[in-house]
Amino acid sequence: MSAVIDHLSNLIRIPSASALPNRPITGYASSVLTARGWTTREMTYIDGAGTEKVNLIAAPPGQDVADRAVDLAFLCHTDTVPYAKDWLQALRPVRQGAMLHGCGACDVKGFLACLLAAAESNGGQWISGLRIVLTADEEVGCIGTQQLIATDSLRPRRLVVGEPTLLRAARAGKGYCLARVTIHGQEAHSALPEQGVSAIYAAARLVSAVEVLGQQLTIEKHDFFDPTFTTLNVGTIEGGSAKNIIPGRTDLLIEWRPIPGLSSDRIPAALREMLEGLQRQYPGVRGSLAILREQAGFETAADSPLVRFIESVTAQPATSIAFGSEASAWSAVAEEVVVFGPGDMRSAHSERECVSVDELTTATQAVNSLMQGRS
Repeated sequence: MSAVIDHLSNLIRIPSASALPNRPITGYASSVLTARGWTTREMTYIDGAGTEKVNLIAAPPGQDVADRAVDLAFLCHTDTVPYAKDWLQALRPVRQGAMLHGCGACDVKGFLACLLAAAESNGGQWISGLRIVLTADEEVGCIGTQQLIATDSLRPRRLVVGEPTLLRAARAGKGYCLARVTIHGQEAHSALPEQGVSAIYAAARLVSAVEVLGQQLTIEKHDFFDPTFTTLNVGTIEGGSAKNIIPGRTDLLIEWRPIPGLSSDRIPAALREMLEGLQRQYPGVRGSLAILREQAGFETAADSPLVRFIESVTAQPATSIAFGSEASAWSAVAEEVVVFGPGDMRSAHSERECVSVDELTTATQAVNSLMQGRS
């Protein structure tokens, strides 16, 4: 128990918001693993702000870290969301009773601490084809994972993705998609409306149509989720330049979280149809759709051996997750994908973030058992 607490405390002390280099986190993990004879492989890239980011793959003693086809991989992202300036103890781990508090405690440094503790406590009885994989930039679009998949760096048969699930095996998850809709009108003096076309009026019609689409999506249910349907949201609207100018442009960010099986083009096609309707209704209006993120849902069978094992070791039934994760992208690569980890996502991304010490212990034992092949 002390090892996993020590590792998590050390990891919390390392600032690791997505805008920062993640090498301090991968470096810490690498030093722990190489001290136990593991070998590591770094794959770096430069993010949009010019900052170096590191994806790290680690293999146990006697295994070739360059082998892409592996049996079991544990994947954990290394970044956190930014923390509020008034959260003075964000980087100061605090133990309060059975809980350990700090930024990243459950999302997802707790799981990384479990991986490191399991790697240290194991006597060297590793299964063949075992990997620990650390990724960058999960919180800003799973960019590190996209890099690994695009470069064909890893082909796991089974994959455990670390996220706070209260120690339940999440065998299914909704996807996450994001689009920007831009509506162009025609600017004019507001005293002469016949000379202009309001992009905001057109956008209001679009928002009403999106609301109707969201209501229609509630009919298509997947009972393993709560809520059971694909959710749809207009998150932001920005438009207009002055109170006395007919607005010539409006931008909207629209997100949706698709249930597994929903056609990838279902909502983009509906949005394009809405834009075509606006252009007919408002001569002079032009609309465009840009897909910023398109991540499908995933689902692993209930009788998957990986799911069944985690259920048995935690004595909890499998569940689903409504939040996005790297599992969606990897489900097209791996045969079995499960999201699993200590902590409750409802405390993450806030100054309430914490994780149960008992859950850390149980998760470490589960990981250790999988690493040893006792599944």
